[in-house]
Amino acid sequence: MREPRLSAIGKGLKRRGRLMAQAVSPPRRGLDAVPAPRKAADDRGGYTAPPAPRLVESPVFVLSSVRSGSTLLRVLLNSHSRIRAPHEMHLRTLRVQLSRPFTPKAMQALELDREELEHVLWDRVLHLELVRSGKDVIVDKTPANVHVLPRLNRCWPKARRIVLLRHPGAVVASLTARRSDPDHTAIRAEVLGYAEKLEEARHDPAAHVITYEDLTAEPERVTRGICAYLGVPWEPGMLDYGSKDHGDFRPQLGDWSETLKSGRIRAARSAAPGTDLPPRLRDLARAWGYRD
Repeated sequence: MREPRLSAIGKGLKRRGRLMAQAVSPPRRGLDAVPAPRKAADDRGGYTAPPAPRLVESPVFVLSSVRSGSTLLRVLLNSHSRIRAPHEMHLRTLRVQLSRPFTPKAMQALELDREELEHVLWDRVLHLELVRSGKDVIVDKTPANVHVLPRLNRCWPKARRIVLLRHPGAVVASLTARRSDPDHTAIRAEVLGYAEKLEEARHDPAAHVITYEDLTAEPERVTRGICAYLGVPWEPGMLDYGSKDHGDFRPQLGDWSETLKSGRIRAARSAAPGTDLPPRLRDLARAWGYRD
């Protein structure tokens, strides 16, 4: 009869031998080392969910082009005791994935689909930010929101909109100065894309339209008008935005220039004389009240 210790050693050596053989032998056919990725099932299958209740019924969206002074407007509004205007939130980039074939049906049984789930997520983000701030009005100033305005309107039918315009020539000049190797044709096309959407937005009778030039030249008058639109009293402290905490100023979250960080409202730079603009962009500038 073998000793227990020798028996255990023998079993261990046999097990190690099996593991070594498996390690050096080729993989067996029919077995995948890595499971195949599951196919997404994001389509709604013809089903459209009804709107779910919103925690924030009437958020405020600043609609503007890039390089139009939206960060300045944000910090002025955020300096109000009742208005929370955080950095750019990029809600449109928050997506929901229904990752299994049966998931859409499961959501349909709850009267939800992918789009409405995203709306619920966006709404929850705004509500969470309001609760954390202790305020009761929230503003999102992400410039790219102009490109998804119909979607935002579906999410929040009672949303309020502040349309912020700036001379397209000044926007082109600002973008050109900001980029290290500017593609002038691409920059003009980008500004035109924003301008076309803003032209649609400014004709909405429910929107409040302002210009960056007026905001910097007459900040009290313009912010008083915004407060009246939002149904809150105007506060002088709004103009002293440098004394408040507005979070970090960094790329992808808004303007981070030294001008903005100075805490003082400075006059808007006008468009450079003779700035070459496409005819359509020049026509839009004139329609907004700007002169060459």
